[in-house]
Amino acid sequence: MNKKHFFKVVANLLFIGGAFVLSSCCGKCCKNETCPNEGAAVTAASTVDSSAIVLDAISKRTSIRAYQETPVEDWKVEKILRAGMAAPSAMNRQPWSFTVVNDKAILKQIADSAPNAGMAANAPLAIVVCGDMDKAIEGDAREFWVQDASAATENILLAAHALGLGAVWTGAYPNVAKAKMFAGILNIPESQTVLCVIPMGYPAESPAPKDKWNEGNVHYNVWK
Repeated sequence: MNKKHFFKVVANLLFIGGAFVLSSCCGKCCKNETCPNEGAAVTAASTVDSSAIVLDAISKRTSIRAYQETPVEDWKVEKILRAGMAAPSAMNRQPWSFTVVNDKAILKQIADSAPNAGMAANAPLAIVVCGDMDKAIEGDAREFWVQDASAATENILLAAHALGLGAVWTGAYPNVAKAKMFAGILNIPESQTVLCVIPMGYPAESPAPKDKWNEGNVHYNVWK
């Protein structure tokens, strides 16, 4: 690999919550031409500070509850799902499943069924994150699926933000009744427990990110 091609590859590394996606290179960018890879124009000398990408996505992500009517491209949905599945999980069980909802009638049904999911009615899609009990650890460690699926959810939120979309985490579990209600709407089998519903789309609002840093929440070694 020559130096120019190396820079192109580095420029396409997108680190999200411990995950990375490597885009393929057609070689044209090495000649300073436009690269057709997802329409991106990248020059041979492109470089990127990967740490800045990660920290920028984390610090600037906000909950978005209003969306444009523009559909979300399929390739973006796949990248978001890949980011979710790249999350860490206890014993690498990966005890999760994801249901993509883009049927407007179903989205309205979700919105009408739960006040905290009302924004789903105007979203072009939602991703429903479930814990797969068939893959969960047995015994006392079974509830680790909640942490695993939550890690996947955060990756999804960060990936959506990085791709120019807005999203919001609307919780279901541990409200068992709400989790079962969502499962009933989507015909999700009993082996799956709905953790949350994530409506998303191109933002129709731009709330300012919150600075949540609080030094008082940090302790070193032992509490004093």
